[in-house]
This record gives sequence, structure tokens and C-alpha cells, in this order.
Amino acid sequence: MVLGSYFDAILAAARTGAAWAWESLYRDLAGPVRGYLAGRGAPDPDDLASETFLAVARDIHRFSGDESDFRSWVFTIAHRRMQDAFRKRGREVATVDGEYAEARAEEEWLGNVETEAMNEMSMLEVGAIIRNLTKVQQDVLLLRVVGDLSVAEAASVLGKSEDAVKAIQSRALKSLRKEISEAASPLRGGER
Repeated sequence: MVLGSYFDAILAAARTGAAWAWESLYRDLAGPVRGYLAGRGAPDPDDLASETFLAVARDIHRFSGDESDFRSWVFTIAHRRMQDAFRKRGREVATVDGEYAEARAEEEWLGNVETEAMNEMSMLEVGAIIRNLTKVQQDVLLLRVVGDLSVAEAASVLGKSEDAVKAIQSRALKSLRKEISEAASPLRGGER
């Protein structure tokens, strides 16, 4: 684990509101959490990562366990926030009325292209690699690789058994190997 033997002290300090402890926890997990959310195509992964850490701050007094349990707990919160965002997005119809309609529309639809492009470049590569996998295979690979979670931690986040996560990961990797070898083959798809 990243924080290792310091985890208990950092957790105890974070519970008392020590800024340095929160910074340590955030630095350890913010990148992987955002990467997982972005890799799954979550709407506004930065906002969802922020919501995740706000929930962690609000509920940290309820948490008990070691560093592995903590990582699983944080990714479980992120996964649920992402699911909520997908459900909410599916129910909402975007409308804007009033004097700020033009400004909001411009902000929503145009955004900051340069910033968005820089943030999404590596996630585009990840997305291209995993696009043909099932959603659960994407979840498993992103949690294991981007989130750096163990099989047990990923199983906890997804509410699946460790054996199921291992099987899902194995099928996903087999599928990726097949896709990559077919793409690299000079005799693609029956061309002879």
C-alpha cells in the first residue's frame, strides 16, 4: 500500500481535521479515482471525484479498517457517485431560460477546448483500448490498473466475489489480447 505503516496515524489525524492528513489521503487517491471515473466515461469526472472526497470527509468517522479497506471504501463511493450521475443524466432534459441562457449554453456546449483536450488525451487512449469490453470488464480493469486496487478491493467495490473479479479480468485480458493481435496481424480479418 502507498501510505503503509503511516496509514493509521494519517487516518487518525484526518478524523481530527488535520489538513496535512487530508492532503496525504487526497494525493494518494485523487488521481486513481479521477482516472477510474474518466475511464468509464463518467460525466464530469473532476466533479464526481470532488463529490467522492466530500463524502469521504463527511463519513470518515464511520470508517473502520486498514488501508486496503479504505481504498475499497473510497472507490465504492466513487463508483456509486458515477452510477448516480449516469442515472441522473438519463432522467434530465437540459433546458435554460432567462437572461443567462446564451452564456450558459456557450459554457455548456463550447467549454474550454484546450483544457478538455489536455485532460482527455490519455483517457482517449484508454477508452480506445477498452471500448469493446463489457461495462463490468471495463470496471474491473480500470479499478485494477488505474485504481491500483487488489482483486479483493475491486470485488468489494463492485459487490462481486473475488473469483468473479478474477474471471472477469481474465476474460477482459483475453479479449484485449485477441483484439490487439488481430490489429497487428498483416492478414487482418480474412485478407489473404
